[in-house]
Amino acid sequence: MEIGKIEEIASRVDWDKSPLIPAIVQDAKTKKVLMLAFMDRVALKLTLSTKIAHYFSRSKQRIWKKGETSGNIQKVEDIFIDCDNDTILLLVEQVGGVACHTGRESCFFTKLESSEIISKIDRSATQNYSLIDKLYHTIQERKSSSPDKSYTASLYKKGENTILKKVIEESGEFCFAIKDKDSSSIIYEAADLTYHVLVALAYKNIDPERVKNELKSRFSQSGIEEKKSRAK
Repeated sequence: MEIGKIEEIASRVDWDKSPLIPAIVQDAKTKKVLMLAFMDRVALKLTLSTKIAHYFSRSKQRIWKKGETSGNIQKVEDIFIDCDNDTILLLVEQVGGVACHTGRESCFFTKLESSEIISKIDRSATQNYSLIDKLYHTIQERKSSSPDKSYTASLYKKGENTILKKVIEESGEFCFAIKDKDSSSIIYEAADLTYHVLVALAYKNIDPERVKNELKSRFSQSGIEEKKSRAK
């Protein structure tokens, strides 16, 4: 599709209401709702030009090609806009059979009232995700679990102070393990600290990829320069 045509189509969306619009994703054959995502103008234009679904990830704070890690891309067959010109409906062919990062066919697999999970996980669909990504998304899922059955859910129920208290506590235990020169304890406490840091990040819905990107950006300057830039 020509650039001018893509621009003309993208301008049909009422971007004055919001720079991000909801994008409902539906299986073109079964009509099952697979997920809800968000698009900015760039994501929509990429989707139009490639016919592969692109979204704007609010947690990663960047354009996200669906399936860029898992390979479970969405081939766009048709796009509709609603009567208010501020919501998109995508009809897609879901490659790989699963739309959800959890390895489930649809992102809508938990009943709101009972918290019953009605869909099974395809483990093979998540094998390309890193361990940190898998843990972070598992922690996010636990937010809606019963506090009586999930330690993570119990932390969220107790709130911010408890979550931060555990980060401080695990930081101290990690430091003591270093002082004690006990390798097995250092590894154990580092794992505990990593988990609780991820719980805190998930509490604020900050994807660990944003932390990775911050670390990547620091490769271009020395640690001393980076410290000075923050002091200004």
